[in-house]
Amino acid sequence: MRTDFDPDTVGAGGFYKLLTSVIVPRPIAWVVTRSADGVDNLAPHSFFTVACTDPPIVQFTSVGEKDSLRNAETSGEFTVCLTPEPLLEHVNATATDFPPGESEIDATGLTREPSLRVATPRVAESPVALECRLEQVVRLGNSAIVLGRVLHAAIDDAVLVDGRPDVRRLAPLARLGGNEWSTLGEVRATPRIRYADWPGHFSPSSSPASAPASSST
Repeated sequence: MRTDFDPDTVGAGGFYKLLTSVIVPRPIAWVVTRSADGVDNLAPHSFFTVACTDPPIVQFTSVGEKDSLRNAETSGEFTVCLTPEPLLEHVNATATDFPPGESEIDATGLTREPSLRVATPRVAESPVALECRLEQVVRLGNSAIVLGRVLHAAIDDAVLVDGRPDVRRLAPLARLGGNEWSTLGEVRATPRIRYADWPGHFSPSSSPASAPASSST
């Protein structure tokens, strides 16, 4: 049995809650932007991913016209910092609806660090910062996809192993549904299967059972 949800019936607010409860876990972009008045805004955005690898472009989605979106469009740049587990309370606090003239960096006691390629600062306490130039803004309904070309990545040596960021040392936070957050948990290495190795490597008997038929409610 399944329960069916129709966006037109559930409504935008209800379906938003459903989407954020099933599309989990979500990485968090801790976005730093600077307003035209020179105020540094810091906000977490959990609709975040890589958009392109060559050139390197990341994206985050602003649901509504928020400071991160307005400032990025005005300045043409932003930085994306990692949200590590020890900073959970700080990350959550920066989601508070501070007025545009007040900086979340100052309000939460975090530290600015100069960026190398953009004027927007980085969060010094974060182990990773991506300095981005605004590439494009795509507006869809009540949201805007903000695409930024990564001009520079600054990574704390303490999280590098053999020259690469180690996910255990990064200890990234992730967003779930409602007020729930997630930490890394178990890490398993599972190499991809080459087609040449497919015969005998994967048994249909190991596949999950067929999904049940859906039902309307």
